[in-house]
Amino acid sequence: MDRYCVMGNPVEHSKSPWIHARFAALTGQPVQYGKRLVPADGFAAALQAFRAEGGKGCNVTVPFKFEAATLVAGRSARAALAGACNTLRFDADGIYGDNTDGVGLVHDLQDNAGVAPAGRDVLLIGAGGAAAGVLGPLVEAKPRRIVIANRTVAKAQALAASHAALAEAAGVQLQACALDAVPGAFDVVVNGSASSLSGAEVPVPASVLRPGALACDMMYGPAAEGFLQWARAHGAVGRDGLGMLVEQAAEAFLVWRGVRPPSAQVLAELRRELGR
Repeated sequence: MDRYCVMGNPVEHSKSPWIHARFAALTGQPVQYGKRLVPADGFAAALQAFRAEGGKGCNVTVPFKFEAATLVAGRSARAALAGACNTLRFDADGIYGDNTDGVGLVHDLQDNAGVAPAGRDVLLIGAGGAAAGVLGPLVEAKPRRIVIANRTVAKAQALAASHAALAEAAGVQLQACALDAVPGAFDVVVNGSASSLSGAEVPVPASVLRPGALACDMMYGPAAEGFLQWARAHGAVGRDGLGMLVEQAAEAFLVWRGVRPPSAQVLAELRRELGR
């Protein structure tokens, strides 16, 4: 069996081992997948240890995605743009890094939720690591415009500036603003801020939601409930981050194994497993 794992802190709650076990079973790939709790100052050492033990690669979650990007010998264009890696593959000549979060989100929006970003107005709440990981693929999906709203406007502006060339090439209007100065209403609202994780109120007014808008939180489980309730209370369709989780895992599986697993089937199974 080829060994993979997810590394993070915290990591006990992770559904990735369940997801990858189903991917392996359904594709016939000899994959064994676990999880490792890593000390806040011990990521590089944990990565070296797992590789020395014969590990083939790993997923990286909070708070190590930015550090992971500094430890790779090569990386995908989307990981380079995000400045963060959530998928590492151990090759003979070093560690290859990728970021599958954004493509996972886009696949979930268009394939599972049935809302393709193309031609629509998209609001991205937050400008931290989660937002940086998804912005590139969101731009490549060619919405009409993307607005990044963040408490610290300079951080949103920096994220927009780093994606300006990509947005221009895709014909996408890209701008940044403060949380209390979001211009207009949107077809798709993506919460990539830490508000759900911390149990805080939704950081933007309900006026950002067009009637019937899709409001997606990157979190899932109890952490996402506040955002989902807010969305539904204001006439939007709420969606948690389970679909994004499964789709980014499917993309990571493809990076590792060269095989795309049946993500829609596994997502349906996971929702049944969790009663969601």
